[in-house]
Amino acid sequence: MTRFIFITGGVVSSLGKGLASAALGAVLQARGYKVRLRKLDPYLNVDPGTMSPYQHGECYVTDDGAETDLDLGHYERFTGVPSRQSDNITTGRIYSNIIAKERRGDYLGATVQVIPHVTDAIKEFVTADLGDADFLLCEVGGTVGDIESLPFLEAIRQLGNELGRERACFVHLTLVPWIASAGELKTKPTQHSVQQLQSVGIRCDILLCRSEHDIPASARKKIALFCNLREEAVIPALNARSIYEVPIQYHREGFDHEVLRHFGLPQPEPDLGRWTEIVRRVTQPEGEVEIAIVGKYTSLLDAYKSLNEALTHGGIANSVRVKLNWIESEIFEGDAPNFDALDGAHAILVPGGFGERGAEGKIRAVRYAREKKVPYFGICFGMQMACIEAARTLCGVAKASTTEFGPTPEPVVGLLTEWVRGNSLEKRGVGDNMGGTMRLGAYDCDLARGSIVADIYGKSRIQERHRHRYEVNINYKPMLEKAGLRFSGMSPDGELPEIVEIPDHPWFVGVQFHPELKSKPFEPHPLFTSFVKAAVTQSRLV
Repeated sequence: MTRFIFITGGVVSSLGKGLASAALGAVLQARGYKVRLRKLDPYLNVDPGTMSPYQHGECYVTDDGAETDLDLGHYERFTGVPSRQSDNITTGRIYSNIIAKERRGDYLGATVQVIPHVTDAIKEFVTADLGDADFLLCEVGGTVGDIESLPFLEAIRQLGNELGRERACFVHLTLVPWIASAGELKTKPTQHSVQQLQSVGIRCDILLCRSEHDIPASARKKIALFCNLREEAVIPALNARSIYEVPIQYHREGFDHEVLRHFGLPQPEPDLGRWTEIVRRVTQPEGEVEIAIVGKYTSLLDAYKSLNEALTHGGIANSVRVKLNWIESEIFEGDAPNFDALDGAHAILVPGGFGERGAEGKIRAVRYAREKKVPYFGICFGMQMACIEAARTLCGVAKASTTEFGPTPEPVVGLLTEWVRGNSLEKRGVGDNMGGTMRLGAYDCDLARGSIVADIYGKSRIQERHRHRYEVNINYKPMLEKAGLRFSGMSPDGELPEIVEIPDHPWFVGVQFHPELKSKPFEPHPLFTSFVKAAVTQSRLV
């Protein structure tokens, strides 16, 4: 029987509901329970696939091709449970489905309303596809009091009544701010947030209090009194040295104990050994390397959340701290580009992205890494720019470019119009809708025998997650290989280039997929492990 834990947030956004959900899931796992995590997003977009990273951070992609909220990345990294299409829903998707049903006549002439039709659709989503999970942790996006989240709050209120306290628990995350001029913590915002939650019919069972300062027993007692809770149910959520220390902190503060107490479930001692070791490696590294990330969304690091974490995981695997130098690619453009920003880098990475802005700067960063023999990792767009750079510099094709930027006489990279998924042929056209029309999700890739990547993975066939609309043009493969760029990973049908490498370079790999989406702190992705190892080697040479 699955129990449901609903996590809401109050006072302000960005308190870390996703991280709190993921960390609680990890601690419950450590006690031997099976968990599944789910996210309800209040915005009207059908999914985050068409949203700018500046608006929403990265778009996380699942194996089955869902474009989802970045919090699902936290869920996977902390629990290792693969997320699915059924684990993220938005207001836009809910309303799209309901309107489609109304147009078909599925409601048999009924007046379609928020209650019961919208709330029923939300409840159906929350309770579907649970498998054998002991707990479903369901995070509600936004902040209590937002008009957009009201249907979701009403839906989980109804579920709480239907399931009963023995199967439903409400956790509320709030802020207890420190007011420097007064020299004290203030509990009033938390009191008001809980009152706001109560005004929509939800009584929280556990209060998770974010703060940058220790919350004394007197403050916890005051919060408990005014919020109608036991003092033990007021859990401090203080800043940690690393996000991977949060599961340990939550257990120390009794968060998981209170959850299991609420449900009246056994409390076997948790095995947090792997988290202790991860924190030790993060906080006590044996060295440090600097990796330059040349991108276009560097002013908002949430745009590269999974990438950031995957590089940390590569550092964990090599017992080093990875210092990231985020560089806006446009600084390398113009008639006299200055590469001083790359001089101290032990490795260079060009991540995914869309659009022409900053592309020439990325191409020049690729050339710098190739010619200076600095380890280079190109991901998605970063692989495409590596192929264009090779075509221009090594093959003499001065007009080599991508059709993503408009018509070009030398389309080294072009629009992907058809590909094989399972036993079916997927097709896309130039004028198709933008949302959900890319090559999305996990696809197989065959690795060339004796290649660098085959050695890194230790196998001949891999499966990685994709999110792209353009692809390296296979017609340029012979020319590029003759110039020294090896196509070491291909789709099983041999039509789509997946990986390129330069064999006589210290470490030069470009991949069309997004390996960062599958990396975990307790299971670092092999490409990031190898890349950081190459950076360690480079650091000893400079």
